[in-house]
Amino acid sequence: MSDKEQRTEISSLGEFGLIDKITGPFGKTHGDTFLGVGDDAAVIDRGVYFEVVTTDMMLEGIHFDLSYYPLEHLGYKAVSINISDVAAMNATPKQITVNIGLSNRFSVEAVERLYNGVRHACEDFKVDLVGGDTTSSASGLVISVTAIGTVDKDKVALRKNAEKADILCATGDLGGAFVGLQILNREKQEFLANPDMQPKLDSYKFVVKRQLKPVARMDIIHELAEKEVAPKAMIDISDGLASEIMHLAQQSGVGFTIYEDKLPIDKQTYDTAVEFNLDPITCVLNGGEDYELLFTISQEDHKKLEKHPDIHFIGYATDSKQGLNLVTKNNQVFPLKAQGWQHFNP
Repeated sequence: MSDKEQRTEISSLGEFGLIDKITGPFGKTHGDTFLGVGDDAAVIDRGVYFEVVTTDMMLEGIHFDLSYYPLEHLGYKAVSINISDVAAMNATPKQITVNIGLSNRFSVEAVERLYNGVRHACEDFKVDLVGGDTTSSASGLVISVTAIGTVDKDKVALRKNAEKADILCATGDLGGAFVGLQILNREKQEFLANPDMQPKLDSYKFVVKRQLKPVARMDIIHELAEKEVAPKAMIDISDGLASEIMHLAQQSGVGFTIYEDKLPIDKQTYDTAVEFNLDPITCVLNGGEDYELLFTISQEDHKKLEKHPDIHFIGYATDSKQGLNLVTKNNQVFPLKAQGWQHFNP
């Protein structure tokens, strides 16, 4: 490299800045490419319906630690997080492909355990495994899943579809996966200090499961269809609630106001966060990996969902000039900031 050659660190752009940088020069050659990079999945026009395609990669040491991650759970999660992206388009998953890179420390039996998890996920989400690739890896286990689904053209939920006065909804409960990761990391450190110790996880089963085996919320997609509610803008909560709200705001050109007392958090998540001297609301806003759904609905659809036990109305869309705000239980207003997981940070 010459002294005059410029070097830009990837960390200066971040994951999404890098994606924008490298994909910006690409155009569309085919008329049936309805939507490319920038949403939870690409959208292909198949005439009478849309096809959605999404892919995610998981690397050992970055996304998972095999010292405490059962291979069956890992196989399940690898599928589930892709199904979550399909769900975020208000689509129904149909097929997946699975690609894996294996180092020589893995046995046939270990790979079978991994694929047992893949198979259970296929059964749960009613998808077919239709292909993939297997190769050697010099840097541990790599698993990449591509998921394909379909959605009626008038039902597709894009991040750009939120409008002022829409109600902002979140499913399930948030922060549990992050808190579960703290438990697992603590147990790992105690094991390294004392290999004879027995894991103490009985009191933390809920949050540990939230980390090890998240379940994509296809049940919500089916229930919304039954209630004849079409989400307007939607995204899955993988990088933290605050980060996902920012994505919806940026792509829809709106602001959002959310309320602390409306944020869904399980009691075990709350209590465990306090045990670790963590602010539970910070865990909810920035924890990530919950794989719940965040979406907006029109005011007219509120009554259809107001009694749903697992859909929470956490705020509403505003004019973009109002920005993103969190209203505390004391009615104080603070700017909403995203501090979730950032790839490529030094």
